[in-house]
Amino acid sequence: ESSHISIYLYYLQTCKMKIAIALSLFVSCNAFTPIKNARESTAVNAAIDDLKSLAAESNPILKFYDPLELSTISIWGNSVDDSINFLRHAEIKHGRVAMAAFVGYIVQSNGVHWPWATSFDGTPFPFEAGSPPEQWDALSDAAKWQIILFVGFLEWFSETAGTHYMRGGKPGAYPDFTAHPEFVPHPIPLNLYDPFGLSKNKSEEVKAAGRVKEINNGRLAMIGIMGFLAEQKLSGSVPLLAGLVPPYEGEPMAPF
Repeated sequence: ESSHISIYLYYLQTCKMKIAIALSLFVSCNAFTPIKNARESTAVNAAIDDLKSLAAESNPILKFYDPLELSTISIWGNSVDDSINFLRHAEIKHGRVAMAAFVGYIVQSNGVHWPWATSFDGTPFPFEAGSPPEQWDALSDAAKWQIILFVGFLEWFSETAGTHYMRGGKPGAYPDFTAHPEFVPHPIPLNLYDPFGLSKNKSEEVKAAGRVKEINNGRLAMIGIMGFLAEQKLSGSVPLLAGLVPPYEGEPMAPF
């Protein structure tokens, strides 16, 4: 029994020595990098402070709410600051697409469509095919590819031209076509954002307030368009839309 106690004391003493050595190495390593850690901490705190300020402006009741702690993660090896900008840009982009989809869904559901044909043989827009998802299914593959490739070009241009949102640029800012003619196949006289220059003389305060409204409208539109599609696919899943949208037997997430 005394031998067991001796072994235990020896093992405990060895563990203490290992812990002491590890702590000394940790402290020694940190002693050579105080400036880097301070800079990273300042950058992260600044990014989170911006998020909290934006959250308070966009929703004064809920304010900053991050249960998944996405504001503290690093995406693809980037800094937390750059990762936050990535997530902010993604939310703004999805909100813009959802706003266009929500308005488009309502317009198409009421039979509104472009007056010209979709192909050289005179085929009109399939507004009589049914609901918006069914109208998409009725489009030819050539028409679908035109839409997909055009959206792909817009995505490529936004990632290539201008200052990237993860490298010092502003999340949500779309570069002007006129400022980067080297990336477009032919001259484009109008820009995607503010094509008629209606916002160029607005103050920064007005523009900042508009960006907050855009985020809120985009969030609501994401809920709205998914509500339409959910009710169409599973009747009764959105009680407020019961009887307002027809059922859909296809796959809303499949392009072909």
